[in-house]
Amino acid sequence: MIFENLFGSSATTTMVAPEEALPGREAPVLPAPRPHTVLGTSITGPWPEGTRVLYLAMGCFWGAEEIYWQVPGVVSTAVGYMGGTTPNPTYEEVCTARTGHAETTLVAYDPARVSEAELLRLFWERHDPTQGFRQGNDVGTQYRSAVYWTTPEQETVVRETAQVYGTVLEDKGYDPVTTELRPAAAAGPFYYAEDYHQQYLDKNPHGYRCHATTGVPYPADAA
Repeated sequence: MIFENLFGSSATTTMVAPEEALPGREAPVLPAPRPHTVLGTSITGPWPEGTRVLYLAMGCFWGAEEIYWQVPGVVSTAVGYMGGTTPNPTYEEVCTARTGHAETTLVAYDPARVSEAELLRLFWERHDPTQGFRQGNDVGTQYRSAVYWTTPEQETVVRETAQVYGTVLEDKGYDPVTTELRPAAAAGPFYYAEDYHQQYLDKNPHGYRCHATTGVPYPADAA
């Protein structure tokens, strides 16, 4: 199926086969990352000892990143492309759906100050994980819901919260959760997006946000 996205280009809801993906390039599209414009920290690390990283895809990465840089205990955030085939893709290439990537937010956090359960509660509540290759009016494989974990502890919480929230949504009459759940090592590299995408809504506070939520809260007794 082909749709028109908000930027006027065609978007497909069919995942590209790896052998048909765009070739990409050796050089990163963000060769010299700047410090986080809100938190003042590095967006690439190194971060303080004990910092963990979780990768979350929940539609347009501008709004997703804004959610997480406001969370106490989050050390840094960044946006990029993950889960695809094309090395070092550009934003324009990702939007063709010929790279296989999802728009993804890197969340670096201190687990002594904020739990994986809290980060994932926000994830489930602040988008609609039942929409497949879309979030609201944003249509295309790059807008799919996904979680890519980096530790066994994260995997446990990801799977538990996915099951809990999926059951809650099913009871409310929603379709099954379509969120892609994979270890980051299997999803492939996180390619940092271009500089203008990083902390976009800090630089453009009246910019576009897509929060196509279900409106169904994550159950408090399971948090």
